[in-house]
Amino acid sequence: MTNDKPLKYAVKYIKNTFHPLDVPDTLKLEDGQMVLVRTEKGEEALKAFLVNSKIEEHWAKAKNKPEVFRVSRVLSQRDLQTLEDIRKEEVEAFFKCQNLVRQHKLNMNLIQCRITFDKRKITFYYTAPERVDFRALLKDLTQVFTRVRIDLRHIGVRDETSILEGVGVCGRPFCCSSFLRKFGTINVKLAKDQGMPIAPGKISGTCGRLLCCLTYEYSNYIDAAKGMPPVGSAVMTPDGLGKIAQLNFLNGVISVKMEDGKVREFKKNDIEMVDADVNVEIDTRPLNVYTDDSNIDIKQLEDDRNSSTGNV
Repeated sequence: MTNDKPLKYAVKYIKNTFHPLDVPDTLKLEDGQMVLVRTEKGEEALKAFLVNSKIEEHWAKAKNKPEVFRVSRVLSQRDLQTLEDIRKEEVEAFFKCQNLVRQHKLNMNLIQCRITFDKRKITFYYTAPERVDFRALLKDLTQVFTRVRIDLRHIGVRDETSILEGVGVCGRPFCCSSFLRKFGTINVKLAKDQGMPIAPGKISGTCGRLLCCLTYEYSNYIDAAKGMPPVGSAVMTPDGLGKIAQLNFLNGVISVKMEDGKVREFKKNDIEMVDADVNVEIDTRPLNVYTDDSNIDIKQLEDDRNSSTGNV
């Protein structure tokens, strides 16, 4: 393929990664057609999409564009029937493997089964809290699935969510299965610094780990917090003395409890810290501390070695 050849079509591959298509000049391709391409896993049937002109320009200039897949042919009606049969085989193979996992009493959770279009390779994705000795399982699988290459692939819980896809609490598709390519390190401090309630249901995703989006606006919160007085500080306001009761970083508004017991809001530039004894009681306990009877260790929500393997 020459570098100046336009990349007008792409396919959506694992984790919603779009790969440009190298379409032979003799092949007439239309948006939405199923095509057969060769990937590192073998021949696979994927849907072709017409690429936006801006994306086409970006790929033309990019030094590290996604791998270009070569189109073998457009799927015929017979190929589409074959693809439907393969999807049924994947379901059957999944449950066969799952039964064998139970028989061998292995501590692994089978996630998905994928069979290439040429039926030369079958991949089983699984999660596990620790290393699994699946040699006996693999031996049985070779007896069940003959003349096919078997791949048992360990993935993390974040990888699991990314390939199964779904909708998050925000109402949008999971970041990990739409645009997010690499998982960054996420810890509870990110949620605390943004004033979020430290509750598992509020700050964790379907994967059981902290929400990836906790990192998106963190730098904005840090910048906004600069110059903000701490809660409980004595301040002079246009209405008199008081103490800081609450901070709203993003809009720069500070809630001050006055000496008369009322709480008023002021802009950061309208108050001044003072060294004075103000007769006001302020609850300085963090507002985002989560307490209940579940005894959940919040640290379990943070990243660990099994969160993401990048082995999808």
